[in-house]
Amino acid sequence: MSDSFDVIVIGAGPGGYVCAIRAAQLGLKVACVEKQLTLGGTCLNVGCIPSKALLQSSENYHAATHSLADHGVLVEGVKLDLARMQARKAEVVGANVKGVEFLFKKNHITWLKGTGRIAAPGKVDVAGTVYDAKHIVIATGSESMPLPGVEVDEKVIVTSTGALELEKVPGHLVVIGGGAIGLELGSVWRRLGAEVTVVEFLDRLVPTMDAEIAKHFQRMLAKQGIKFRLGAKVTGAEKTAAGVVVSMEPVKGGPAEQIVADVVLLAIGRRPFLAGLGLAEIGVELDERGRVKTDAHYATNVPGIYAIGDAIDGPMLAHKAEEEGVALAERLVGQAGHVNYGVIPGVVYTAPEVASIGQTEEELKAAGIAYNIGKFPFTANGRARAMGETEGFVKLLADTATDRLLGAHIIGPEAGTLIAELATAIEFGASAEDVARTCHAHPTLSEAVKEAALAVAGRALHI
Repeated sequence: MSDSFDVIVIGAGPGGYVCAIRAAQLGLKVACVEKQLTLGGTCLNVGCIPSKALLQSSENYHAATHSLADHGVLVEGVKLDLARMQARKAEVVGANVKGVEFLFKKNHITWLKGTGRIAAPGKVDVAGTVYDAKHIVIATGSESMPLPGVEVDEKVIVTSTGALELEKVPGHLVVIGGGAIGLELGSVWRRLGAEVTVVEFLDRLVPTMDAEIAKHFQRMLAKQGIKFRLGAKVTGAEKTAAGVVVSMEPVKGGPAEQIVADVVLLAIGRRPFLAGLGLAEIGVELDERGRVKTDAHYATNVPGIYAIGDAIDGPMLAHKAEEEGVALAERLVGQAGHVNYGVIPGVVYTAPEVASIGQTEEELKAAGIAYNIGKFPFTANGRARAMGETEGFVKLLADTATDRLLGAHIIGPEAGTLIAELATAIEFGASAEDVARTCHAHPTLSEAVKEAALAVAGRALHI
């Protein structure tokens, strides 16, 4: 094997492996460094994919025990086989990571197995062997954010990694953090029988999403039995014979409080994982939040070294990292790779799902932009009624003067899939009327999107 490459990507998560594949497609000689035993990074191994497998399995279990009877499907003696559920999750993960390994072989990408360190510009040390590269891409992803006083052991005080591997349903799960990760995993264990309490520092959930959507989301989760302690600061979590004692105090003042949990999930966010890369030694600049500083083309201040994904500024989302990986690979060969950061969807994969793209009402108000709102409830959508999933609504925001779509927010069945149409619309500068005049198949959930677009002009048909 030659020790010289056009591109060496450090990290084989969604950003890294996609960057490597696209660079190889463009004719570059590519290597990807990954220290784990499998490719795919956090997302495929201990994040996006396994969590969605458990979400689906827990939804199936809940349907069997709660809602199938409404469809005339009578199931008796339903039992939970958590070990089998976990085994299926592992099978799903295995199929995905093997798929990435196949793509590496198909595109002739060299997997450099081991921990990577940038020894100098143009040189990457992997397990003691130094490789040369014209371009080095940092795609090392992120890790769970720690919290003082909460010591993770991945057994009873866990991050998302440990929460995906629990061997029994906890009696009481306390989730520290009201973002997507905590709410998704909290909903998994709630459906499987756990009491779940979410403790959030802010006075609302999912702070980056539209406030009206977030408020409805909280009510929806509360109906599912999840409890909330908002505006509360966690000061510690102590393991005792009785369980984990979580101490907290109101952010705005008041008496301290303690709650006892069987398992505590720490999910207050993530931070870039850059340890051991040798960035300080070679002079790569970081920002005030410990992220790699790059220009608009993902270049660091050191020539030949680039960074993408969770390692740099922006939402820590797998699809954002993938888009950056493609854009960077194309720029390395002189093409015009580009990412529109105003059109990156965010999805919370609870049941129902929550999805958002573009600007929120709060952002439009802060910017002084006049806008119209169009909303349509799933209770008035025929397909949602047939499915028995009528919770939620579609909300569109359009410029008052031009009718151009500025934001789209959905809470309801398959929201993560429905948001794609609106991502395309916003990407191409479509107006609400453009969406409203596009023929949507009947009966489909997507008709709720069309009706919300009609509602922008006050002419929805089915409400």
